Amino acid sequence: MKPFTVKTIAILIVILAAIVCLLPTYFDCWPYKKINLGLDLQGGMHLVLEVQTKIAVEAEVDRTIQELKQELRDQKAKHLGISRLDDNTILAKIQTGDDKSVFETLLSKEFNHLLTPSTHTEDGVISYKLALSEKEIENIKKLATEQALETIRNRIDEFGVLEPDIRIQGKNRILLQLPGVKDPERAKKLLEKTAHLTFQLVNDTADLKSAIDGTPPIGYEILYETKITGSGQTTKIPYLIDKRILLDGSLLTNAKVEFDEFQQAQVGIEFNRKGARIFDRVTDENQKRRLAIVLDKTVYSAPVIQNRIAGGKAVITGNFTTNEATDLAIALRAGSLRTPVNIIEERTVGPTLGADSIRTGLMSMAIGGTLVVIFMLIYYRGAGLIADAALIINIILIGGGLAAFGATLTLPGIAGIILTIGMAVDANVIIFERIREEVRSGKTALASVHAGFDKATLTILDANVTTLIAAVVLYQFGTGPIKGFAVTLILGIVASLFTALILSKALFDMVLKIKKSSTLSI
Repeated sequence: MKPFTVKTIAILIVILAAIVCLLPTYFDCWPYKKINLGLDLQGGMHLVLEVQTKIAVEAEVDRTIQELKQELRDQKAKHLGISRLDDNTILAKIQTGDDKSVFETLLSKEFNHLLTPSTHTEDGVISYKLALSEKEIENIKKLATEQALETIRNRIDEFGVLEPDIRIQGKNRILLQLPGVKDPERAKKLLEKTAHLTFQLVNDTADLKSAIDGTPPIGYEILYETKITGSGQTTKIPYLIDKRILLDGSLLTNAKVEFDEFQQAQVGIEFNRKGARIFDRVTDENQKRRLAIVLDKTVYSAPVIQNRIAGGKAVITGNFTTNEATDLAIALRAGSLRTPVNIIEERTVGPTLGADSIRTGLMSMAIGGTLVVIFMLIYYRGAGLIADAALIINIILIGGGLAAFGATLTLPGIAGIILTIGMAVDANVIIFERIREEVRSGKTALASVHAGFDKATLTILDANVTTLIAAVVLYQFGTGPIKGFAVTLILGIVASLFTALILSKALFDMVLKIKKSSTLSI
């Protein structure tokens, strides 16, 4: 008898590959993928964010108003006020005559997406009430939620969370599961940060005190820079800021943490080609003026432009800690949240609870597996040893598969492994009963084994393939715990087919040929 056939070598390669993939999970032996633990096993954060889609609609209405005003200005037509009402409709007041004709032509050609629910004429002034269609409003809300999802996903990827679960829930909510997060507060601040970066000029000629005490001049606003003094006290420095945005963060290509000569953390930013050209022009045209770097309506610095700055690079300073600078760089690289989000549900799973879940899950798997092993030994005697060996290798193959694909193991996933143990043994029971029938009919041990496997194969394939189809559907359409269960079930079914139909038969053949016996312990 040949000690190693092609089939035997192939079986050994599969088992060895599973062990090699599984080892890095338990030993720091070589860099390779490990089995990731889900939120319920290693702890972490469960968050539900609500996207403020109403603000997205308001922003779109405001943008439309600015475009209307600009178009009227370009066509030398006047208006008596165009403003947004509380219900997000637009009220436009136009004098009758040429201005009315220009305005209505403009609406029909350039702004035909606006509805005109009503008009009212009084003293030669027509008041137009304009509105976005319901379909367009729903589309704006949907796009705002999708954009928020992509921005948050980019931030989480940059933050370094392994196997996060991020998806839209309902119309305007985003569900996040972040396993292994060690600093929940830092993660929350990063998620909620709008990160809208703008460059705006500072007005140093106007009376700042009057603007603070009264009303800022038209086109300007009061923004503050927060500074920490040497004694640790926080002070706020006011600036009169021009509302015109000369440059914004949408043109950034990179943001990274740097350190100045005093080893103080700062964020270096780089613009794309278009942004670099605009930054070059802005710094050239406004030399000796102060340019405020504004992030989410807070001034981070307002340096004086000494010279024209080419190359499209700048630095944001602001007494950052290293973590704060890192998080700001992440937010800027991932892009701004055009629509703010609020955390409406938060659950934190501690590592102790996760450890308890692992312990109870493994204990249940060990108890179930031990009972199955004992039953197979008692009921099937020598053949039970082969079934038990196949069962142990089955579990190794599942673990190796989870590690090879970098899958996430969850508590439902452990339940899937336990279910697989039962299914694997079920396949062996079918085969063994067929073998017993063949032995009773008077066939030799080797012939009984081959006939038993041949007759049981179709039944086992039928049962496992139908279960496999259901598991694939669960994985495709399920989320969270359901997907975790489906992953281990799919791997378990494939491993069970391999151990029951290929490995077990090879073991039977090897034992019978070594013993050269016509009897079979089954």
